[in-house]
Amino acid sequence: MSKNKVLDGLFGLCVGDALGVPAEGKSRDYLTKNPVKNMIRFGAQNQYFGIWSDDSSLTFCLADSLCNGHDLIDIADKFVQWLYNGLWTPYGKAFGIGNTTSEAIYRLKQGNINPVKAGLKNEYDNGNGSLMRILPLAFVLQKLPFEKRIPIISDISSITHAHKRSIIACVIYIEMAINLLNGQDFREAYINMKKPVIEYYAGEKELGHYSRILEGDISGIPEEEIKSSGYVVHTLEASLWCILISNSYKETVLKAINLGGDTDTTGAVAGGLAGIYYGFESIPEEWVNSITRKDDIVELAEKLDSYVTASE
Repeated sequence: MSKNKVLDGLFGLCVGDALGVPAEGKSRDYLTKNPVKNMIRFGAQNQYFGIWSDDSSLTFCLADSLCNGHDLIDIADKFVQWLYNGLWTPYGKAFGIGNTTSEAIYRLKQGNINPVKAGLKNEYDNGNGSLMRILPLAFVLQKLPFEKRIPIISDISSITHAHKRSIIACVIYIEMAINLLNGQDFREAYINMKKPVIEYYAGEKELGHYSRILEGDISGIPEEEIKSSGYVVHTLEASLWCILISNSYKETVLKAINLGGDTDTTGAVAGGLAGIYYGFESIPEEWVNSITRKDDIVELAEKLDSYVTASE
């Protein structure tokens, strides 16, 4: 098993993203009849293979910044460099960006704005754009008490997505990731995530949007009631559902992608947690080898792992 959990998580996320990119926007009905089973080529003349989207790009930007500590201005600058200069993109150009993320990064580019004030905060700004990139925080916040992690998660979500609903999704996800990093299995991580989240946000009306996760057992929801759109609640529910009813990395991400809709992000969000739990070695070798800039991602994972180890 890999001793580098950063490597496990980053590749778990990126491979899930890349598997889902060619299927993005396909309906569940279509994918039921034509399921994704492997990494496939797509685009004109099928020239694209192992390409990851904004989900991985912004995750790598965050991970890269965190290698030098927690600096919101640096994180924001890397997001700007991604969108306008191709930083941490597969082939030098950003693609797949959501409207909320795009507008927030445009604000950052104009300058003279606190990064945590750049994010949009209306109810209709609750896409999955901060959830999809938040995973690297789990590695650097693992040793902090729960209540001290929340403001940091909130700030980094708020660079693009500042509504409380998006922030709570990130908190739930990071708590799940940290529980897995602490050696819990998926069921334990899920159960143990609930109490601190519920207690911390007691009286917060936005918590009600996560009742199917926090008050019940999301894994018991029938598939037809699991939605997989780009709405942050749907993405988190679908990802946790796939993880809890699967028994391997491969099963988890394929199940996530074949739900249809926002396939790359559901694959990435589910894949990040599955990667942490099952490990890098559990990801099919041919999938890993197909990933664009694989060696750069390995180097990034080693760099962040070294920073985390030195900080302990």
